[in-house]
Amino acid sequence: MTDTLSQNKTLPEGWLEVESLDIDAQGVAHRPDGKVVFIEGALPFEQVSANVYRKKSNWEQATVTQIHRESSQRVRPGCPHFGLHAGACGGCKMQHLHVGAQVAVKQRVLEDNLWHLGKVKADNILRPVEGPAWGYRYRARLSVRYVHKKGEVLVGFHERKSSYVADMKVCHVLPPHVSALLMPLRALIFSLDARETCPQIELACGDAVTALVLRHLAPLSAGDLAKLRAFAVAHPEVQWWLQPKGPETVQLLDPPAPPAPPTVRAEPVDALRQAQGERLSPGAGPLNYSLPEFGITMPFKPTDFTQVNPHINRVLVLRALRLLDAQRHERVIDWFCGLGNFTLPIATQAREVLGIEGSEALVARSRENYEKNKALAPVGRSLFATEFKARNLFEMTPHLLVQDGVADKWLVDPPREGAFALAKALAELHQARQGGPDAPPLPEAAQHWTPPRRIVYVSCNPATLARDAGLLVHQAGYRCSFAGVVNMFPHTAHVESMAVFDLEAV
Repeated sequence: MTDTLSQNKTLPEGWLEVESLDIDAQGVAHRPDGKVVFIEGALPFEQVSANVYRKKSNWEQATVTQIHRESSQRVRPGCPHFGLHAGACGGCKMQHLHVGAQVAVKQRVLEDNLWHLGKVKADNILRPVEGPAWGYRYRARLSVRYVHKKGEVLVGFHERKSSYVADMKVCHVLPPHVSALLMPLRALIFSLDARETCPQIELACGDAVTALVLRHLAPLSAGDLAKLRAFAVAHPEVQWWLQPKGPETVQLLDPPAPPAPPTVRAEPVDALRQAQGERLSPGAGPLNYSLPEFGITMPFKPTDFTQVNPHINRVLVLRALRLLDAQRHERVIDWFCGLGNFTLPIATQAREVLGIEGSEALVARSRENYEKNKALAPVGRSLFATEFKARNLFEMTPHLLVQDGVADKWLVDPPREGAFALAKALAELHQARQGGPDAPPLPEAAQHWTPPRRIVYVSCNPATLARDAGLLVHQAGYRCSFAGVVNMFPHTAHVESMAVFDLEAV
């Protein structure tokens, strides 16, 4: 900081030298007296003037007003709705920074978190997983607002630092065909009788179907339903789902008709259309995504958790399984398995797989997905023995952990809260084996239980990953062999990452 302070003293009054970028995409600078200033819109190594809008005793927040020396990594934002101006969309924070530099910032955030929060340094830094920077967001929650004063409906993300919906006409992080739907959707909702009671449209794109879940606070009229159907006819990729209350109420607008009895022959024209693969009604196809490298197709519902970026998800699964390196004689546990995004690919490689998830409904869906893929598996790509269990993984204990049996390897893919209880249970078992006056007693069932030799941990929150890594490395007998970022959400501050932990030789 000393060099920075001395340099700041040579700058014209009011100018600031930006030193770095924080995870919220704010430039970080220091005043001559050492006070930290976080500057929205500023990039590292720029010299700027800024307007302070919030002051504390040891830091300030400001917005850049003028750039006196520009960073070589500054780029022209790809979206007309991005920026610091009034009404700007708040969906992205880093469009003014070159996408390669964005990845470098996220890598630094991961390494800083591992060290400062977990006191862990990876032996090796993995090359970042990258993919398309635009058109990648296949899942989104779009707010809907009828604005009386404007006499129009807005559909999109919120304005930055506001509960208002941004006046978005395009969105370049959404797939192009979805971006092209924004204005037609605005017109459609405006035409509905229920335009004031439809607050949200949830988007979920599959490989061939675009599901739109319309949240409606009052029953829809027959006229409104007809307009939704007409919209789907005009946009054949669209599949409408309705949500009158909570997520459990989500249902297709027009569920597929049951198959005709065997004695009833289809009309010749319909039979021909079916033989050619043409849908008989708009959006009537299944909602699914594929993992072609493993011969897996994953059906899902629009409210299920799936990765936002399917391009990156395919690479993510590939890398995770290469690092896991499951062998035909090994047993693997997939913790927080969800729909089986990792479980089913692992089942093409390992002798036995156990998928564990907190939701009974998701476990049932995982079993269905496994059975469907097992039945359709091509010759030479069969799925090996796989079991799914429901368990609250935030209440894991050493006793429960031992009950799930010995596994050679683990894959862990928790939500933002991380896998603290799981890591803690593993650490307690290790401490019990080590002995010592403060060591917990070893559960009787754990006498012949052994920990996994390798853990591949996929994280959507570097802070909780770092916390859990600290437990695994300092209390559970592991070393962090690899760590790296996955740019799942380009132009945003979200950091996805992956780390590998190997059991130290005893």
